[in-house]
Amino acid sequence: MRVSPAVLLLVVSVFVLSGCAQGGVVEYTGSYVPLPPTNGTFDYQLGEPYEIDGGLDVVARDSTAAPDSGAYSICYVNGFQTQPGESATWLDERSELLLHDDAGQPVVDPDWPDEYILDPSTAEQRDGILAVMAPIITGCAESGFDAVEIDNLDTFTRFDASTSGGGAGIDERGALELAAAYVEAAHTAGLAIGQKNAAELADRGRAELGFDFAVAEECGVYGECAAYSSAYGDLVLQIEYTDALAGTPEEVCADDSRAPLTVIRDRDLVAPDVPDYFRMQC
Repeated sequence: MRVSPAVLLLVVSVFVLSGCAQGGVVEYTGSYVPLPPTNGTFDYQLGEPYEIDGGLDVVARDSTAAPDSGAYSICYVNGFQTQPGESATWLDERSELLLHDDAGQPVVDPDWPDEYILDPSTAEQRDGILAVMAPIITGCAESGFDAVEIDNLDTFTRFDASTSGGGAGIDERGALELAAAYVEAAHTAGLAIGQKNAAELADRGRAELGFDFAVAEECGVYGECAAYSSAYGDLVLQIEYTDALAGTPEEVCADDSRAPLTVIRDRDLVAPDVPDYFRMQC
């Protein structure tokens, strides 16, 4: 969804006067960053992009996919772990940027065994990671995306010294400084940026790190939706999955605590021509 500079300026003026930040745009150092709509149709298409009859208002897709030119398009970037298809490159060419256990072996995520853990604990490490990741964020903007979501913000909470084989774990300060650097990179590129999961960091994510909105997977299952809404208001995009619902799809949609834009999807986020496909817009 492309907006003219004149319209952006007008909307920013309205938002500044009203003190409201639910949709519209915000300004960062002279750049206008479009915020996602808080109503309409929403889909989460990280597995495979596809078209929806009648179109979409908001959609999230992988950074390797094309944005939806008719919708507010969010670009998925894995900011704290390697992507499966890129893990070998990280291991071969920039292994020093990965977290290593006490035996010197790179740490993998047991839930995603084809993803290595990035280690942003030092300024040198963060600079090295940003040298790789910032161009991906810029590429999202050049491709026509409106925003970026950075996955695995909570990695540092899951990989401390005890979980990394006794070696040095991820430093919280370093992880949050990397998150702030991603925010700056996105805003510099003219993109809004969403906090992905990590409900316990929602207040800090908005107030300290500068995230513009939240992307919350399964906040209904874990009772976390209120944490996001208290920090981001209606600027929360909620995804629930059919294999772990807090009730029936209808009950999930009837929950007063859910985000205005909530979609229920199949876990693998497949396209409509695949048998396991499921999509229900609340």
